[in-house]
Amino acid sequence: MRSVTYLALALLLAACTDGTPPTPASALDKLAGRQVVINYWAIWCKPCIKEIPELNQLALEYPDIAVLGVNYDGLQGDELKQQLQQLDIQFPMLDNDPSAELGIDRPAVLPTTIILDPDGQVSQVLVGPQTLDSLARAAGQAAPADNNQ
Repeated sequence: MRSVTYLALALLLAACTDGTPPTPASALDKLAGRQVVINYWAIWCKPCIKEIPELNQLALEYPDIAVLGVNYDGLQGDELKQQLQQLDIQFPMLDNDPSAELGIDRPAVLPTTIILDPDGQVSQVLVGPQTLDSLARAAGQAAPADNNQ
């Protein structure tokens, strides 16, 4: 089951819109043993907009966590790129909603963040805006302030 989940995520990552997409083999290597944070967002969602800097910071401060986004409206191409720039989203986007591949329902509330454990299994579903601290803790990491103690 673990390899099936990683294969599904690898195929999804191969469709990322952040430049040159990784090959499935490199995506599998990058995900193996890592926490994955998948955030659903939309430009019309004010709590999503508030949360985006927290996700950017998570990706920056915790390079071992793969932070990925899903545009809830399914935008692609230039329209998606324009929104990514407008909101200053700095983490990769998935072209397709991964909920079916993950065996979960498509979120009904935004923002929603899915946490995958290092085995590729859904470990948590976070509904509502999150902070860097809550995201780090959900992904099994010490909060940034805890790192200095």
